[in-house]
Amino acid sequence: MARLTKNQKQAHSKIEVGKAYSLTQAAALVKDITTTKFDASVDLDVRLGVDPRKANQMVRGIANLPHGTGKTVRVLVLCTPDKEAEAKAAGADYVGLDEYIAKIEGGWTDVDIIITMPSVMAKVGKLGRILGPRNLMPNPKSGTVTPDVGKAVTDVKGGKIDFKVDKTGIIHASIGKVSFDADKIYENALEVIQTISKLKPSAAKGTYFKSIHMSSTMSPGIQIETKSVAGI
Repeated sequence: MARLTKNQKQAHSKIEVGKAYSLTQAAALVKDITTTKFDASVDLDVRLGVDPRKANQMVRGIANLPHGTGKTVRVLVLCTPDKEAEAKAAGADYVGLDEYIAKIEGGWTDVDIIITMPSVMAKVGKLGRILGPRNLMPNPKSGTVTPDVGKAVTDVKGGKIDFKVDKTGIIHASIGKVSFDADKIYENALEVIQTISKLKPSAAKGTYFKSIHMSSTMSPGIQIETKSVAGI
């Protein structure tokens, strides 16, 4: 195991081994144990009692973070010319169609989210081998394939995140920055956890929330007592 730096040792010393914290405590503690010089991201890792290999146990959804993610989200809208003004007015960073499809085919993927319309999905679908592995492929379930491109841009700029369980049964979600007040971290985390709770597949048996951990970039994880979370 790599040796811990002085700051990492200090951070570890502030977390009691084997203790599960309330969500409120974790939101304050994650700020206290973060020693990075930059504004680190705050992340949730939620381990679920599901088998994601089975289609009827896949957990995927959308959460609207009340306080946003704290990140600058770069949005590309691939749309027909009649929708370009709407997309630009909503704050899209890049708007167009054929020229951006050509750029992506050439290897350009310098965006965070791509939004498109059902009517041009045939063109966009050909980019699957490039966009799929980068988790950039537009998807109707996450609201990124829609005729209402302006609203979609507003949503993702305002703090809408989509998440899905990975093959090991864990959902990873970025819920803000350590510069956020503890109550804002708490409220964003609560929104994500309660959203995941509502998406419990009927086929999932036994304990749904196996564990919940909160951490920031390069910090140790803080175990959260699932029973302390309201509404799950």
